Amino acid sequence: MQSLELEIKTLIIDVLNLEDIKPGDIDSTAPLFVEGLGLDSIDALELGLALHKRFAINMSTDSTETRTHFGSVQALAAFVAKNRK
Repeated sequence: MQSLELEIKTLIIDVLNLEDIKPGDIDSTAPLFVEGLGLDSIDALELGLALHKRFAINMSTDSTETRTHFGSVQALAAFVAKNRK
């Protein structure tokens, strides 16, 4: 799971152009939105599209469950591990 978390951290950095952040700077359990990395709804859309392309997973944009999956890198990794094809 740690390698998947690292891959997701790298994807976040690349897709969202977070130039001054390294994968090791991102706490896997920290919130991605508001607190933690401070991502916003536009970032969520870009990240969701990147996750779809990389891992062939689908997420509903309006689901409370999706918000839970985007809670942290750890939550995203668990979701990807369970749903990728």
